[in-house]
Amino acid sequence: FPEATIQFVPLISILAIIGIIYGALVAMVQRDVKSLVAFSSVSHLGFVMLGMMTLNIQGMEGAVIQMINHGISTGALFLLVGMIYERRHTRLISEFGGLAKSMPVFSTFFMIVALSSIGLPLTNGFVGEFLILLGTFQTNHVYAVLGAGGVILAACYMLWMLQRVIFGKITQPINENLHDLYRRERLVLIPLVILIFWIGVYPKPFFTRMEPAVKNIITLVNRARSTEADTKQRQDFRLGCESAKTFSVAMDEN
Repeated sequence: FPEATIQFVPLISILAIIGIIYGALVAMVQRDVKSLVAFSSVSHLGFVMLGMMTLNIQGMEGAVIQMINHGISTGALFLLVGMIYERRHTRLISEFGGLAKSMPVFSTFFMIVALSSIGLPLTNGFVGEFLILLGTFQTNHVYAVLGAGGVILAACYMLWMLQRVIFGKITQPINENLHDLYRRERLVLIPLVILIFWIGVYPKPFFTRMEPAVKNIITLVNRARSTEADTKQRQDFRLGCESAKTFSVAMDEN
């Protein structure tokens, strides 16, 4: 429905920005690691909607790649939260701290995935968010600035969580004897990390496959815009003719 899409672009873009900022602010105050990751998903999907509503190739391709990124990075984060929950049976951030000392492999995976989630360069998140903001900047500077604020907030809540969970001193004695990742858990996470760096360093294969579909959508939207402009032009011409006719009749009567 290209006509309806064009009409509702401002409304959906505003809702997307609200989702980006609201999701980030709520994630920042979570005490549970899983809840923090869940609310970060709200913010990430707000970026997806913002990119889709740019209706240009940069923003829409960024939105598609960001959906893929969300499945990789957020999925990996949920897996990591589940792995640490199996060992401690709690997800409260206050129950952790200093895991880099007792679980260095887990901490490495956790840090890589978390940094990809906030869009660190050379990771998948950077490619998606950069293209979305680039496409948004071409259509509306204000939306782009507000969206960039969501990136800053994401860095705040994710880095703060890493500081409390991974780094610092071990505050709970039970955390000193936690078993690091088993071989099966590492085999599950390694392909996701490979995808994180693959998309971040060389995303061309993904863009090559999505480009025809994105261009087709943009063509439909541009056609609808042209039709709408032609219709408006004909209406203006008709109104001008009617006005001229009315004026001519009035002059004849005088």
